[in-house]
Amino acid sequence: MTRIGLGYDIHRLVPGRKLVLGGESIPFDKGLLGHSDADVLVHAVCDALLGAVGMGDIGEHFPDTDPQYRGIYSIDLLKTVYRLVKELGFALVNMDATVFAQAPRMSPYKARMAIRMADSMSVDHRMINIKATTTEGLGIIGKGDGIAAMCVVLLQSTTPEFGK
Repeated sequence: MTRIGLGYDIHRLVPGRKLVLGGESIPFDKGLLGHSDADVLVHAVCDALLGAVGMGDIGEHFPDTDPQYRGIYSIDLLKTVYRLVKELGFALVNMDATVFAQAPRMSPYKARMAIRMADSMSVDHRMINIKATTTEGLGIIGKGDGIAAMCVVLLQSTTPEFGK
């Protein structure tokens, strides 16, 4: 049995915060505002994984009202989410994600992001594809006030009874 999940996240860019995407610190004059490190890419991946196994969304598992998640490195959340996916009898087949940002340029960091996320889930980094695009100056992202990410995942059952 295969399952598909879709995830999306967006956060505002603000001065005085470190920019973290795909678990990588990216040099930039602004960072994403949020309760955790606000890594929109990892949050979209978590939502896609949780959706694929019918387990809600990242906010249900790691609420922004819980002080234990303040400033947390989102890769740690991804580790927890993927452990849940595996416990439910599924494994990642592939992941395709897009980061929407006017700036900074993502191309120098995409491979490292894929490796960082793959390592956190103990999967082959070739299962992960990351793309980046601008919004051609349109909307909050185009004005340079935010960054968003979207992700789709395909999971395969690792338990024979799920395939029946």
